[in-house]
Amino acid sequence: MNFDALIERVRSCRLCEAHLPLGPKPILQASPKARILLVGQAPGRRAHISGQPFDDASGDRLRDWLGVTREQFYNPELFAILPMGFCYPGRGKSGDLPPRPECEPAWRAELMAHLSSIELTLALGQFAQRYCFGADGLTLSQRVSDWRTHWPQRLALPHPSPRNNVWLARNSWFETELLPVLRSRIQQLVNQP
Repeated sequence: MNFDALIERVRSCRLCEAHLPLGPKPILQASPKARILLVGQAPGRRAHISGQPFDDASGDRLRDWLGVTREQFYNPELFAILPMGFCYPGRGKSGDLPPRPECEPAWRAELMAHLSSIELTLALGQFAQRYCFGADGLTLSQRVSDWRTHWPQRLALPHPSPRNNVWLARNSWFETELLPVLRSRIQQLVNQP
C-alpha cells in the first residue's frame, strides 16, 4: 500500500473508540525519508487538542534534549513520531493511562515497513522501551544508564515529562554525559544530505 494512503487509514482508525474519553484522533508523524524515529507512549491531552505530537512542556524539554528547533522536530522527513498508542488514552490516578493496546498489532509493522531510512530510534518511557528493547528485566534507570550498549542505533530515554524532574535530579550524568552525545548524533542526522 502507498505510504500516504496508509497514513490516511491510520488517521481514520476507530478501533478503540469506545475506550477513548475524548474520542479517536490518531496523532503521528512520519515519512519514508525520516532518519530518526521517536517511539513514545501516547499523545497527551494537549496534543489531542492541537493535533500535534509533543505539543506541551514534555515536547519543549524533548526538543531541548535533542538540540533541535520546532521546525526541525515537526519535519516528517527528519523525525518520524510513532507512539505506542496513537490516541489520547485518558487520565488515570497518577497521570495519563497506558497507551491502548490496539494500535501496535493493527498498524506498527505496516508503518515500519515503509521507514527504511531510520538510523536512530529513541524510546521514551516504559511502554516504548518494552517494544524497542524487549522484556530485558532492566528498570528504566538501568536501561537508560546502559545507553552505550545499543548506541548509536537505539537509545532509551526517560519520558521528558516534568513529572520526571526528581529522576533527572538524581541522575545528573544523563545531562552531562548522555545528552551531549545525543545532540551531536542528532545534528549529524538532521544535517546529512
